[in-house]
Amino acid sequence: MVLNGLDILIQDPDSLKKRNVALIANQTSVTLDLKYSWLELQRKGINLKKIFSPEHGLFSTEQDQIAVAGQPGIGCDVVSLYGDSAESLLPDQRFLQDIDLVIFDIQDIGSRYYTYSNTLALFMEAVSGRDIEILVLDRPNPLGGHTVEGPLSDPAYSSFVGILPVPPRHGLTAGELARLYLDHKKPDVNLRILSMNGWERWMHFPDTEHHWVVPSPNMPTWQTALVYPGMCLFEGLNVSEGRGTTTPFLHFGAPFIEPGALSAYLTSIGIEGVLFRPAYFKPSFHKYAGEISGAIFLHVTDPVTFAPFMTGIAITAALHELYPDQLEFLREVYEFNDRFPAFDLLCGSSTLRTMIENNNPLAEIRASWADDEQEFLSVKQNYHLYH
Repeated sequence: MVLNGLDILIQDPDSLKKRNVALIANQTSVTLDLKYSWLELQRKGINLKKIFSPEHGLFSTEQDQIAVAGQPGIGCDVVSLYGDSAESLLPDQRFLQDIDLVIFDIQDIGSRYYTYSNTLALFMEAVSGRDIEILVLDRPNPLGGHTVEGPLSDPAYSSFVGILPVPPRHGLTAGELARLYLDHKKPDVNLRILSMNGWERWMHFPDTEHHWVVPSPNMPTWQTALVYPGMCLFEGLNVSEGRGTTTPFLHFGAPFIEPGALSAYLTSIGIEGVLFRPAYFKPSFHKYAGEISGAIFLHVTDPVTFAPFMTGIAITAALHELYPDQLEFLREVYEFNDRFPAFDLLCGSSTLRTMIENNNPLAEIRASWADDEQEFLSVKQNYHLYH
């Protein structure tokens, strides 16, 4: 059984009893027996002054890119770190006046786009130079700690889905990401990691024997997290990523898609570890709400050989090949950024979109990020806390 940083902390919390504590948390901040961290910390006599909540809110009640305003009352002040502007991603300095320790305890899902670790990075910058310690209570990377996938971001494309200098699938835990960011950006901050006991890099989430607590409204299962590094790219397309259905990211669709033809095309590519089932869906909200769309459902048959980012790129290239007049790369504001298309922000540059639009062979597109993967594989070892 893997012990999270939180479970280790509450076994011996005495060193924190004289501290003025804030907690960055959401509903995934639970013990192994599913007790919320804020209740356990208070029960142990910790002076919890306030809670900072990330995108989606403390209980993940809000959809993506929706400002979090009112939140459920839990007997403690809750401050949102996701409002209606980029400035809202940073804590107002007045909320830090009476704090000397900030604890981060949120379940990440192993993808650069997922904004919770980006919230941690921004918070580290916000307290730089202040007498405030940041303590990360580490949790597993649900996708394991060995595999990395995808290109590194061009710094010019930095955004709330691209703050960390890592590929889309990075193979690091939140604590390891914090160590990397401290070395990368060098904020003047006292960072401490409370490591897990029992986690090993080969482990996927089911191997930890933990309960899956939904970290955001459209991440209902571990299988969803597994496909997310590739299927999140569809946020940058005029293709539904399945929001408004019960299985987001595990399937995608649009009214212009003919499922049988697309399924056959994708199957012919020979992508390892996944099967493509033709289907239809009708989202209740988000893209194509109330419309029946042709769709494809992804069935991952081998989580070890399955490459989610490459799969997402391959599907996008297939859509461009089969539906060149219908497929669009969206250009509206995305995560407070209006300079670049969302697809480019997610990929970290315009390179992959341009290659797809130019009908470059898939093997050539895949090879374009191979050097980045090798570079990051060597770099990430410097920040490993686990074998």
